[in-house]
Amino acid sequence: MKRFLYILFFLTSQLSLWAAKPIKIAVISDVHYLSSQLAGKGAALEKYETATGRNTEDLHAVLDKVVTDLRDESPDILLIPGDITKDGEKQSHLDFKEKLLPLTKNGTQIFVVPGNHDINVPTAKKYTGDKTEPAENVTAEEFAQIYADFGYGKALKRDTASLSYLAFINDSLWLLCFDTNRYNEYRTSTLSSGRILPQTLQWALEIFSQAKEKNINIIGMMHHGLVEHMPYQSTFFPEYLVDDRKKNAEILADSGLKIVFTGHFHSNDITSYTSTAGNTITDVETGSLAQYPFPYRLILLENDTLKINTHVVNSIPPKPQLAEEYKEKLSQQTEALASSKINSLNIPLPKEIRQALAHVIVQMNLLHVCGDEQLTEEMAHAIKNFSKIMGQENFDSSTFQLDYPPADNKVELAL
Repeated sequence: MKRFLYILFFLTSQLSLWAAKPIKIAVISDVHYLSSQLAGKGAALEKYETATGRNTEDLHAVLDKVVTDLRDESPDILLIPGDITKDGEKQSHLDFKEKLLPLTKNGTQIFVVPGNHDINVPTAKKYTGDKTEPAENVTAEEFAQIYADFGYGKALKRDTASLSYLAFINDSLWLLCFDTNRYNEYRTSTLSSGRILPQTLQWALEIFSQAKEKNINIIGMMHHGLVEHMPYQSTFFPEYLVDDRKKNAEILADSGLKIVFTGHFHSNDITSYTSTAGNTITDVETGSLAQYPFPYRLILLENDTLKINTHVVNSIPPKPQLAEEYKEKLSQQTEALASSKINSLNIPLPKEIRQALAHVIVQMNLLHVCGDEQLTEEMAHAIKNFSKIMGQENFDSSTFQLDYPPADNKVELAL
């Protein structure tokens, strides 16, 4: 009898230790990978790279460095919340998967969800010399087949209305992956906006109910943002948030979801939302590996606490000044886009006001993509200059809110 009790005690203690074992989580997002087989050198590719500011070889080197870093870190799981490829090219999906296979051989489980650039994209292209040719894209079914080893093949449950699925992490943790895209509506181009289908939400609520009965925690992942990450994002950039964001955030928070990993907006930002009932959900958005500052996250889940750390790629072998170069590219692109939007408002503003407003937007974006926005001297000067032009001589720029809590790059969150 004593021997039996000893064995029982030993097994129980070992199970407790196993259950308490920390989980290492990595997150990369919005890689926008373009296969080398589709990127033939020539005028066509140069035109694309100039327009987007994305040099294909640079981005491949960035991804290679991150994969190498992750091999050294050996995370238990890697989350990828969408926009895996440039425009849904089948060859890009296949090559991207091949790039990540060394991680699986190292013991890392990989989980993906599609982004708006991954499925049924009608503008998928191949670049050859001075020409572009249509490239084969993928259907939703083909996406799930390609990534059978990255979540879909071993899912505990699959949603019948979308590519959403539930994955098993361990006996006390599940991963709920939402497909928030509108690829079934694509005709001549992609749609940036996203939504959670009513059928999918009902499917998810049943899972939350089951998890509550079994005392299981759930973390979520989706491409589109669930929570507003910057002032007026829902006004100026609604397509980067799911439709009915507040309603969905209320429902998911009250159902027990505390953490959701997102991408899409190409910014490294974390923002929390508290429901009317007092339940908090935190949207952990990870920036793009196709854009400055090339961030990825390493997270330790220990004792129901997520300890989040952000890493960035500042250089690659051919380009020691990678960060500086791509920061300038982003600055130029943002200024061009901001000027275009301001002009499209058809408001008779003097040229100096248009330029000052565009400069403010550029500085805000450069801060926002990095996260933990602090009012720099240059930003304060831009705001002060714009306020002066607008007749607000005594505007206090220090009161201007740039970032929502909590911290964005290094923070601990309760699960």
